[in-house]
Amino acid sequence: MRRREFITLVGGAAAWPFAVHAQQPRKPPTIEFLGPNNASFEKASTDAFVRRLRELGWIENQSIAIEYRWAEGRDERFAEIAAEFVRLKVDVILTYATPSSIAAKKATAVIPIVFAAAGDPVGTGLVATLARPGGNITGLSIQQTDLASKRLEILREVLPGLRTVAILADISSPNSVLEMGEVQAAARTLNLAVITPEVRTAKDIAPAYDALKGRVDALYVCSSPLLSTHRIQINSLALGARLPTMYGFREFTVTGGLMSYGPNLPSLFHRAAEYVDKILRGAKPSDLPVEQPTKFDFIINLTTAKALGLEISPTLLARADEVIE
Repeated sequence: MRRREFITLVGGAAAWPFAVHAQQPRKPPTIEFLGPNNASFEKASTDAFVRRLRELGWIENQSIAIEYRWAEGRDERFAEIAAEFVRLKVDVILTYATPSSIAAKKATAVIPIVFAAAGDPVGTGLVATLARPGGNITGLSIQQTDLASKRLEILREVLPGLRTVAILADISSPNSVLEMGEVQAAARTLNLAVITPEVRTAKDIAPAYDALKGRVDALYVCSSPLLSTHRIQINSLALGARLPTMYGFREFTVTGGLMSYGPNLPSLFHRAAEYVDKILRGAKPSDLPVEQPTKFDFIINLTTAKALGLEISPTLLARADEVIE
């Protein structure tokens, strides 16, 4: 063997490990979802998110990895989970609800954050403006506070004799507090008296109902991760107290609540997948305006209405997007 050929052969052999290393498949991008409730509450929404990602070319466990962390309605878990995401150096953080989004924003100013649904992102300081969110966070608003007066009007339509309404709010949730303020303002306009039982933890829910017995005609429940997680207990207590209820999400109504009016969560998560797609392809969150929902669902649980002895007018039933029987 000639010397020149030998040197070429040796040089090529030395390069083999580098060539093999260069051909190793890249680790797929990782999306971490900070779920404030639990997998069952958010299944329809997360399914919609994964489905839309697939349509956009991101296949779970192939071209992309998605990991879920559930806070089970415990706000104190948000900071812990967000810090874990930062240590893992994930590519995108997906959040749902305002408290979890705030925790993610506090944890990192570098990793892109997409909130699939935030109640009042400007009012709670998540973003500077809807058009120019700024920083590393963007997503979709659910207009939680904007719809408060509409929900109260529907409740009075079902209960023409409505005089006093209880507003159940989680005062540890900034957005729940903002919504409570909007409901109080709407109640004043409608000449309704209000009682505001406040909760901070799950242990406060049952005592709050005890304080309402015989004092109110209906219950308006402000949205928060804590109250969403314990929606079955809330509905059970409301039925026991014979209180008609109004909520912001379908998930409350399918578990026994009387009515809900608000954005369609799966459609918001469907849109959130498009934000994630753009970010993974190089877009900056600060360049993606916060969007508002285009689809709102009015749900009536007729079984609950019958249990409460309420007659729902045919006109109102015709307006409902879904009637649960």
